[in-house]
Amino acid sequence: MAGRPLLTALLAAGLAAARATEGPEQAALPAEQSRVQPMTASNWTLVMEGEWMLKFYAPWCPSCQQTDAEWETFAKSGETLQISVGKVDVIQEPGLSGRFFVTTLPAFFHAKDGIFRRYRGPGIFEDLQNYILEKKWQSVEPLTGWKSPASLTMSGMAGLFSISGKIWHLHNYFTVTLGIPAWCSYVFFVFATLVFGLFMGLILVIISECFYVPLPRTASEREQDQRPEGPPGTEQLQDAEEEKDDSNEEENKDSLVDDEEEKEDLGDEEEADEEEEEEDNVAGSVDEEKCDTNDQELSRQGIAVQEALESGETGDVPEQPCPAGTQEVTEDSLRQRKSQHASKGP
Repeated sequence: MAGRPLLTALLAAGLAAARATEGPEQAALPAEQSRVQPMTASNWTLVMEGEWMLKFYAPWCPSCQQTDAEWETFAKSGETLQISVGKVDVIQEPGLSGRFFVTTLPAFFHAKDGIFRRYRGPGIFEDLQNYILEKKWQSVEPLTGWKSPASLTMSGMAGLFSISGKIWHLHNYFTVTLGIPAWCSYVFFVFATLVFGLFMGLILVIISECFYVPLPRTASEREQDQRPEGPPGTEQLQDAEEEKDDSNEEENKDSLVDDEEEKEDLGDEEEADEEEEEEDNVAGSVDEEKCDTNDQELSRQGIAVQEALESGETGDVPEQPCPAGTQEVTEDSLRQRKSQHASKGP
């Protein structure tokens, strides 16, 4: 019984020695190196030459994790397929995700001499291998124009995505590392956005002032520039006086037009009155002539009747033609003469 503790101690010492000898040998064995090349904003231009297959993923994406083993197997066969295989972590490289405008994960792209195409098949080794061997990528429409990752538009998009990624990391630093409330972080970003907007507006104004080409001045503008500057408010007074002069000129023109119209109306009325007066004068002269002739005839008839009465002739007085208006007057005068003669007697 006493030999058992000694035996167990010897066995434990032997196992420890065996582990000590095996540990350095296992550590000396190199780990299997991945054939997938990580792509960043600094080395992504390598895909512009040769043939490449790129995978965009995120560490928290389950679908991306399911295709990791298939992607590693595909990268191992890259030498036989004469193709390079890379991957992009969208969390660490938001600029590249914006350059390729990645909206879903995982996303696969094929690149051949700077021409990019979107691979929409499953991320399985066999499908990827057939896509390269059978050159199925030739039937896929390439990303050209502003959609190309090398275009100026996508470069601007990469800048926006990189700025958003930095803001997100800064927000996490404020809220997680420093323990600042989220609303304080939001207030900080709002204030920073306003300051940045004002700063960019100032830069735009300076650029416009530097590159602005003034238009040639007109003669009126030159005259205004040559006028002596008066005390404050003189320009307003001059403008008010000019407006008054303009209004007075317009009123004078209107009054002149009204006066001319009134004169024309008065001239027409005077002409009408003169014509009426002339007509009245003509009618009056005609009436006067008629009256004169009637008076002369009456006087003649009265003299003839008087002579007949004085001579004692009682016979009929020779009638003379007289106008219809004077016949009654002559009859009355004859009656009066006869009555006077009868009263005197023989």
